[in-house]
Amino acid sequence: MLSKLNEKLGIEFPLFAFSHCRDVIVEVSKAGGFGVLGAAGHTPESLEIELKWIDEHIDGKPYGIDIIVPTSLDSKESSNLTAEDLEARIPPEHKAYVDSILAQAGVDTKDLWQRPRAGHGDNLRESGASAIVDVAFNHPIKMIVNALGVPPKFMLERARAEGVMVGALTGAKEHAIKHCESGVDVLIVSGTEAGGHCGEVSTLVLVPEVLEAISDFPQVSVLAAGGIVTGKQMAACMAMGADGAWCGSVWLTTTEAETNPAVKEKMLAANSRQTVRSKSRTGKYTRQLRSQWTDAWMAEGAPTPLPMPLQSLVSEPALKLIDKLAEAGDPGARNLATYWVGQGVGLMNTSVSTKTVVYDFMEDYANAAERLANSIA
Repeated sequence: MLSKLNEKLGIEFPLFAFSHCRDVIVEVSKAGGFGVLGAAGHTPESLEIELKWIDEHIDGKPYGIDIIVPTSLDSKESSNLTAEDLEARIPPEHKAYVDSILAQAGVDTKDLWQRPRAGHGDNLRESGASAIVDVAFNHPIKMIVNALGVPPKFMLERARAEGVMVGALTGAKEHAIKHCESGVDVLIVSGTEAGGHCGEVSTLVLVPEVLEAISDFPQVSVLAAGGIVTGKQMAACMAMGADGAWCGSVWLTTTEAETNPAVKEKMLAANSRQTVRSKSRTGKYTRQLRSQWTDAWMAEGAPTPLPMPLQSLVSEPALKLIDKLAEAGDPGARNLATYWVGQGVGLMNTSVSTKTVVYDFMEDYANAAERLANSIA
């Protein structure tokens, strides 16, 4: 098929797959799409291992990475803050509330706050992200994406020097304009249906709104995102003017996905109304699978979520424990278990291979395009 991104990136089909699973990245790119590895949770050492593995298995096909360097972040520029400094900023009532949520589900919280933590939000600051970017550019990536906010200057400059495209996620037209003015090559226009960080406007409205707003930047490509899990949805977005689709949720239930089996089972059974948009996980709005955990943070009397990255220091220790116990079959933990996923989860009803998902997208897209062509008298 024809898309200006196909030629620029050397791909056959402009389906972009965001995933934390290296197997998914490899399979999508080998099938003709473009895999994008979520790298925000990695250390430089662990990212090096992942990218080396991808290079060895992807048969020379193109791929990219995605990091998070937010435009706004609590103490973003205070790069010398220690883990202890960050811990001191967490109000005791937030930890107590987490303890109460788990206790009500019968989950033992002993030693919860003594468990080792990695990152402490360092990758969200320029200092930590720079180390991740250095590792990434030692590999043949074709695109680097900032998932939250305008890509920082150091990322843009390094990408220009390396001949790598720069992308940015956006959930509002005013943000899209700022991205274009900064010099990005690709906008991932993400509607509220998306899993993870998302805004308030639906994909069907946001994509044409952004396209109109950035008409003075014809060199910038647009990928539609948010709730897209089928080729017919991709075709609809491209009919509006998008250059391709960016998908994350659809890969979570594939056979290769590293999704917690208990959560994968819940996703396969969920309908499109069983997701919620909440600040309770990261401090910024994210869409995730509804569970007793998300209900608790929306209950009357629940504490107000802390700013990023502090809220993650409250939520992630508990969620990691919940995942571990849910996978082992603990019924209370299974009720609490959740993960980021978009409203398209209602269409994700069977677990198939990543390659099958890509090929189904291609076939579904072709059929939709044919129907659209036949609608013209």
